Amino acid sequence: MQIAVIGTGDPSPDEYDAAETVGALLADRGAVLLCGGLGGVMEAACRGAKAHGGTTVGIIPGLDGENPYVGIVVRSNMGPARNALIVASADAVIAVGGGYGTLSEITFALKMKKEVFGVGTWTIEGVVPCAAPDEAVLRAVSAARRSRPCGSRPSPEESS
Repeated sequence: MQIAVIGTGDPSPDEYDAAETVGALLADRGAVLLCGGLGGVMEAACRGAKAHGGTTVGIIPGLDGENPYVGIVVRSNMGPARNALIVASADAVIAVGGGYGTLSEITFALKMKKEVFGVGTWTIEGVVPCAAPDEAVLRAVSAARRSRPCGSRPSPEESS
């Protein structure tokens, strides 16, 4: 399962800690962490996942600048348009804090019918508020398991 972690590049200390915890908990559950690959919430989530042996994928807006905890770097050279790629590649989304970039990712996710779970993020219809990182991870993992995992192929019965 692939879960996107989205959020601000300039988090508060509490947001940074929450994102790091989200990353660690996702790794503990075997999820691949997707993010924008830069600093802030993205770095914190990757840091937590890496510390727990997880796989991290960063889809960066340019050709360089990824954080040191990104294991797989996708150099999109697409600027903020890469936000659509991040959420399209995810089975579920966790938002931690966030500004307008995070809001754009939430919007893409909701338009793509991806479930979004928030920790201290935008209060808008479609985003499930979570009291703590562990709640967001549990809900996102459950949602990811309900959805068709990214990259899976339909069974022969589903194809016909």
